[in-house]
Amino acid sequence: MVRSVISVLTGIATLTFTSFTMEAALKPLTQSAVVLFLYSTVCVVLGGYVTAWIAVRARVRHAVIMGIIQALLVIPAMIAFPQEAPLWRWLFGMALIVPAAWCGGVVYERRAAHV
Repeated sequence: MVRSVISVLTGIATLTFTSFTMEAALKPLTQSAVVLFLYSTVCVVLGGYVTAWIAVRARVRHAVIMGIIQALLVIPAMIAFPQEAPLWRWLFGMALIVPAAWCGGVVYERRAAHV
């Protein structure tokens, strides 16, 4: 149980760290919704991958749980910072999170099966 919690929290920390890092590095380009969604999706896939890597069993399920928690965490951010983006961008971003986290878990699972 502890390992499950650690895997999910580490996945969220990974995607948060990489997202803020990429946002800082790509600051001039982040005005583009396409660039924003691309790097955000990559960060969530990485978070799902890390979650699956740390989880002992049900690796993809842990990645999906991480995605669900992250999607729910967007709601308070959306409420606190409504001026940061139009509503459609918040909702579209939330819709991408769980599938992206699932992809990260699947990529890890397939990679681990071939090693």
